[in-house]
Amino acid sequence: MNIKIPVNESPLQVYQLQLGSSLIADQSQDVAIRALDKLFLQVTGPKPQVKAIIKGIYLWGDVGRGKTFLMDLFFDCLPEEGKIRLHFHRFMAKIHQELHEYSGEENPLNSIAENLAKNCRVLCFDEFFVSDIGDAMILAGLFKRLFALGVVLVATSNIPIERLYENGLARHKFLPFIALLQQYTQAIHLDGQQDHRLTSFKSTVTSAASSNIGLKGELDFDAVFTDLTQNVSTTDFNASHLSICHRDIPVIRSVEIKGHESVAWFDFKALCEGNRSQLDYMEIANRFTTVLLSDVPYLGGEVRGWIKARGTEDGVGDNQALSTGERRVEYASSDNSARRFISLIDELYDQNVHLYMSSEVPLTELYKEGALLFEFRRTYSRLIELSRLK
Repeated sequence: MNIKIPVNESPLQVYQLQLGSSLIADQSQDVAIRALDKLFLQVTGPKPQVKAIIKGIYLWGDVGRGKTFLMDLFFDCLPEEGKIRLHFHRFMAKIHQELHEYSGEENPLNSIAENLAKNCRVLCFDEFFVSDIGDAMILAGLFKRLFALGVVLVATSNIPIERLYENGLARHKFLPFIALLQQYTQAIHLDGQQDHRLTSFKSTVTSAASSNIGLKGELDFDAVFTDLTQNVSTTDFNASHLSICHRDIPVIRSVEIKGHESVAWFDFKALCEGNRSQLDYMEIANRFTTVLLSDVPYLGGEVRGWIKARGTEDGVGDNQALSTGERRVEYASSDNSARRFISLIDELYDQNVHLYMSSEVPLTELYKEGALLFEFRRTYSRLIELSRLK
């Protein structure tokens, strides 16, 4: 559902206008929207004479409880200037890029925070989930300065603050950031029983992006691609590879022409097996309005114990290398591909990319066993939501 925000309306007023029509009453949402409304009045009202800490909000709960919807409603009610809304992974990619640009400075995180605070009073994060030790080691220093400069954070997550980066490598270095979040944000648990993605609304910032998902053989991808590109000359089709983040990725067929729909058809193996990163999916989501993804296999499987070398597979850069050694981790053999698939769907969803997808098993059976059951629930919910909009 797209909500048109009336001029000068507060989040609570807009929310209440939708109750009984496109929204189902939910007590936990009522608590959250009233807290967001109070925050809205604080950050948009006259500046106080005495500097005071304005607490942000950390919305957490199961998938489909309305976290992103409520945050986006709050964001859309804010004035156009002084706000930024990003998926957490996109924000961290931006910070890593700026760290590279500021290399050589004594405290680059302070410089990054100060530049960000010049243009941003309210920072909204969607899907706050820390799994990379590189991100974990950056966040405390960055947000200590951001909060000191008066930046207000509103974030959504599937887990409570105290469980962020749980069981992560060198988690003790992440604990100061948890303390900062507890100090500068109000945690609100959306614990309603209704999965609203299956019944009522869609995020306010999401457009009419949709998906068409079926079993292998049910979708004629040749016909779909032809229909989507019927006004494009075949001479404009790209070659068998696309340059994504300066690396070649195999593509079955694709076309990119300014003023026309940009379409890319990938095989699952090309996107989710091998050396792929979140940055690859960000670029694909930015460049293409429609993505065709064929032959998604059953993901997950029996969880087994594996030996992982520290400092090589935990997102640690050369300048952040830890002591040598090994540790035992548990995951299914296809969980690496499943994790990439989760990241891909996150980016396509967040950037409103239309998705056509074929899988070897029904969507409900795509991931039933493995170490990523918690993370995959969000992916399943998003695919269900998108498929309802086709």
